[in-house]
Amino acid sequence: MAGSKKDNFENALLLLIFNNTTITGVGSDGMRGATTAGSLYVALYTANPADGTAGTEAAYTNYARVAVARSAAGWTVSGNNASNTAAVNMPTCGATGATITGMAICKAGTAGVDDAIYWASLTTSKTVANGDTISFAIGDIDVTED
Repeated sequence: MAGSKKDNFENALLLLIFNNTTITGVGSDGMRGATTAGSLYVALYTANPADGTAGTEAAYTNYARVAVARSAAGWTVSGNNASNTAAVNMPTCGATGATITGMAICKAGTAGVDDAIYWASLTTSKTVANGDTISFAIGDIDVTED
């Protein structure tokens, strides 16, 4: 069977991933959110990941993934879309820079681990140098299930 997810399940799946909301009606207990919601992590890339490849994560001076809470405080979920509720400010670049071409939402805070669950190319690559900060304004990170 080739098919697609129903709209209400797309919304429920995004709520589970981004807001830790249990999906009811699946099995006897549903698809449960975690006991402790934790965070998802925004990562930057100098060579974009793809569905079957890890890509190359940024490694500029001071770089680290940024935690975003798995809750409505971190992510707004509406319909088949999830987006960042607050600005996501990446660490300010130190002495060594990089050209950033993409980003991902990852499961862990450890840079260099291939654990991206969603990824995208930036609309325009961004070269960061000493003192530069990449920031994603409210709603700039959009994930759509379809």
